[in-house]
Amino acid sequence: MENRRGKGLSFARRIYKPRIIGLGIGSISVIGALYPLSMPGWVWALLLFNGLAWPHVAYLISTHSPFPYQAERRNLLYDSLSGGFWAAATQFSPLTAVTILSMMAMNNVAAGGTRLFLHGLLAQAVGIAIAWGLFGITFDSSVSLAEVYTCLPMLTLYPMAIGMVCYQLAIKLSQHKRALSALSRIDSLTGLLNHGSWKDLLNLKFHKCQQLQGQATIALIDVDHFKRINDKHGHTVGDAVLRQLSLDLRRHLREEDLAGRYGGDEFCVILPKMPLQEAAQVMEQVRETFSNYRNAQTPELRVSLSIGLADFQPAFQDAVMWLNAADRALYAAKNTGRNCVRTSDGRSPVRPQLSDNTSSESSSVSLPQ
Repeated sequence: MENRRGKGLSFARRIYKPRIIGLGIGSISVIGALYPLSMPGWVWALLLFNGLAWPHVAYLISTHSPFPYQAERRNLLYDSLSGGFWAAATQFSPLTAVTILSMMAMNNVAAGGTRLFLHGLLAQAVGIAIAWGLFGITFDSSVSLAEVYTCLPMLTLYPMAIGMVCYQLAIKLSQHKRALSALSRIDSLTGLLNHGSWKDLLNLKFHKCQQLQGQATIALIDVDHFKRINDKHGHTVGDAVLRQLSLDLRRHLREEDLAGRYGGDEFCVILPKMPLQEAAQVMEQVRETFSNYRNAQTPELRVSLSIGLADFQPAFQDAVMWLNAADRALYAAKNTGRNCVRTSDGRSPVRPQLSDNTSSESSSVSLPQ
């Protein structure tokens, strides 16, 4: 309900200024056609209210309604009804009538499409019938010079106002589209790329390396014994661990590096233009920083990472082969005791040196020289 009301208020705000401009300068067009006619004083009072006061009254009605969108659509139909009334009251003077009715129709199409346009035509017909009932059915095919001049503001300024509103709306829609596109590519828990987006970028980087004979390394990262963390400490703590890893990755990676959540407790990183051993040093820094993480709710918790790295090789036929090489390195890290970085070139990591008061889960690993 709150969301619908918010959208309705936004719709009312978009209509507000164009209505002030449209009815204000539209009343000038009507004055040019009504002036030669003998009209009672209440007609002029009604015209002043419609041109100067009604835009503000309509806005107040919409913003104070529990359903602003429906209220504003009704206001637009009142606008159309008044447009039909004034077209008939001016005896359908060609220039004035066409100006009023066409601008009203354009406004309805811009605000509500075909449906509002058709409803607006019916409202205009009702307004015409009311005017004919009051003033009789009359037509005047002549166009005075005064009418030409009084219609010029409506023909020039109001389309500009509608165009500006449509442009601003198009900009907002474009921004929302980009935001939704970004959200669809981001993992909601960690704020990193999701599985599909990261794999798409991996394919792009692979083909770029193929074409340019470039250099790049990918890393697959696994939180050691993550299921045990969830089972023992709960999913809230597990989520905090994953968010911490995402923060550590951002802290140590370059702006051009691409980190994602591959699934569950497995993360992935693309390191463009970075050789294997340099990437291993970066990942070792990530591993060491992450191993120092402590959770205030569970101070006994210790965490560690197993990381597998693979650099691009011209022999790879596709990105899957590259990813599989990193996956084999990751499993090699797991099979050699976890809490270490392993590269796809087959070089073994140095095992952590344990002190009497340090567990293997929290020890750091020195990279081979």
